[in-house]
Amino acid sequence: VQLVDSGGGLVQPGASLRLSCVAPGRTFSDNTMGWFRQVVGKEREFVAAIDWLGQSTSYGDSVKGRFTISRNKVNNSLHLQMDSLKVEDTAVYYCAACSICVSLQRHPAQFDYWGQGTQVTVSA
Repeated sequence: VQLVDSGGGLVQPGASLRLSCVAPGRTFSDNTMGWFRQVVGKEREFVAAIDWLGQSTSYGDSVKGRFTISRNKVNNSLHLQMDSLKVEDTAVYYCAACSICVSLQRHPAQFDYWGQGTQVTVSA
């Protein structure tokens, strides 16, 4: 089972992007899901997570107030709305799912399913 994430691109500072993630062939509607990002040479960084109900969320300090995570249980999708993008948001973004979790998780080791990554580049 693989998650499929999409929606990345090249934008200018201050612009918005919306990332999406789907899981063909499997539902994670009862599990915690999240977004991480990684720059070459650095560790994978926590961006946001959402619990199985979609009612509780958690954000990394660097994106708090600018990014919004959401999920649609009907079509089994996960989204990350990214507003007021900054150059330092440039990274490969990965969606992830924890198949045994229902509460919020922030460490990548807690997630056992991953998307292939989508590149987000913020540049003037």
